[in-house]
Formats: sequence, C-alpha cells, structure tokens
Amino acid sequence: MIFAYILGKLERGSEVDVLNALKNFEQVEKASIIYGTYDLCIEARFKTMEELDEFVFNTVRKTPGIKDTCTLIVAKIFKKSNNPFYSKI
Repeated sequence: MIFAYILGKLERGSEVDVLNALKNFEQVEKASIIYGTYDLCIEARFKTMEELDEFVFNTVRKTPGIKDTCTLIVAKIFKKSNNPFYSKI
C-alpha cells in the first residue's frame, strides 16, 4: 500500500468545486483546503505506483481549478490507533 499527500495550488474561488470533484474517488482518504503556499492537501492511498501516477496525472492535474501539484510519498506512518495497519515507530 502506498500513501501520499498531494498538495495543490488552486485558482481563486475554485475551492468548493475542487473538493466536490475529488471527494468521490476511492483513493482519496481526506481532502482539505489549507492556508500557506498550497491551497489543497489530499491524503490518498494506492495499491501501486502506477495507480498513483494515473491518479495524479489523469485525475488531479486535469481537475478544473487545480493549477499546480506537489506529491509527497509517505515513507513511514505513526498514528495513535488500534488499527493494525499503522505501525508504531
């Protein structure tokens, strides 16, 4: 399993439309409008790198309102949870 954060710069006023466009994709765990250099943070999971590539290149980057992206692939996860999928560091 591959986890990634996809950051996006948005066109002004497109925030709600972008969130609505992304919320129904099964890969998207959470999408947030944020402050700072980027306007959007997508938390997503993928089975393969090819699935990640497909999602970034053919879904996210083609979504109206998204001007630029930066993809961060997760190396390790620590989460306070009883879910056995998450490892303790």
